[in-house]
Amino acid sequence: MLDYRTLVISLGVSALCLLLTLFGTWFARRGDGFLLTWVVGMGFLVPGIFAYSYYTESPSAGVGALCFALVLIGFAIIYSAAYQFRTGQSPVSHAMWAAAPSLLLTVPLMLTTYDGIGFIALNIFSALMLFGTAGEYYKARRESPGALTGMGLLYGLTGVSFVLCALVLAVNGQWVIGHAPTNWAEDLNTGLSIAGMTGVGALSLMVHQGRITARHRREAMTDALTGLYNRRALFERHERDTFSHEMAVIVFDIDRFKAVNDQYGHAAGDRVICALADELKDAVGVSTAARLGGEEFAAVLMTAAPGYAEWLAERIRRNFAERDMQAAGLSFRVTVSAGIAYGLPAGRNFDGILSIADSALYEAKRNGRNRILVAGPEAPATVATRTTA
Repeated sequence: MLDYRTLVISLGVSALCLLLTLFGTWFARRGDGFLLTWVVGMGFLVPGIFAYSYYTESPSAGVGALCFALVLIGFAIIYSAAYQFRTGQSPVSHAMWAAAPSLLLTVPLMLTTYDGIGFIALNIFSALMLFGTAGEYYKARRESPGALTGMGLLYGLTGVSFVLCALVLAVNGQWVIGHAPTNWAEDLNTGLSIAGMTGVGALSLMVHQGRITARHRREAMTDALTGLYNRRALFERHERDTFSHEMAVIVFDIDRFKAVNDQYGHAAGDRVICALADELKDAVGVSTAARLGGEEFAAVLMTAAPGYAEWLAERIRRNFAERDMQAAGLSFRVTVSAGIAYGLPAGRNFDGILSIADSALYEAKRNGRNRILVAGPEAPATVATRTTA
């Protein structure tokens, strides 16, 4: 049967393996900051565990205080990494608020004769930080319900084992010990910690891989310049929809965009494209806005009261035309044309309604640009019912 010191060393080796795995995962992509924060936390926890294994054989107040400090700082940073994972916000303040009171209340006790009370405090604060970590992952479980719920449970169970360690010391009245506590709760705590680290490592890799997959899919469906959906994403979202007479599609195209690129440069052209994208992002009632390619955009209105699509397109046309664009110290303005197609009471498929709106757009451009044109209900045989100069 393994002795207690061997169990602690095994725990340290498990923690070191988890640290190296997390660092390798972060280093391969360097996208998720919470992984680096987690690595930093493990960077404190691992030497704290190995220092504690030394303390079990050669107990001294100084080594014990060092163990306390390293372990508590490690747990505080790991908790802040979970907060960073859930919110995307800086973990620094959470790590400081978790670490400061625990260090102030435990380390001085270890340096006095009341080391048993110090161990009780260490276990309680460790449990609280582990419960906090479990709570952060549980709150974020919607992203990956199985894996994140599992991580929360593992952190929570490990926290319970720390509480048991504190209770055993308190019930036995071990206020002064002079060495590392040894009892069934400590053995259980070490065993659960080893199992917990193994499980957390596997589940965290699963979550991280899921994030990478989701990010790749998001990148594949998003126009890199504007942040809008791309053509592929637009069709994925609406190719199965049937468009009734209360639904509409608007297609926009920037007028004389090639001339803008030729006269002011492609960087200015990109700013013009982003300006129209911003107008679409701010438009009320647009269910989906996408860049179809080049200077052409589409807006889908899944609920459009009579005349609303025309009003919205005209507002976007007017706001865009009134924007002052800047390039090389020069100010210029650009206009946009748009074609609108409504669905039918019997329904239209997405490819058909988009094609009709596109035909209306190019009819508007042939009629002089900087205008809105609505496809007639019999389109494509008849295009155009109203224009706005």
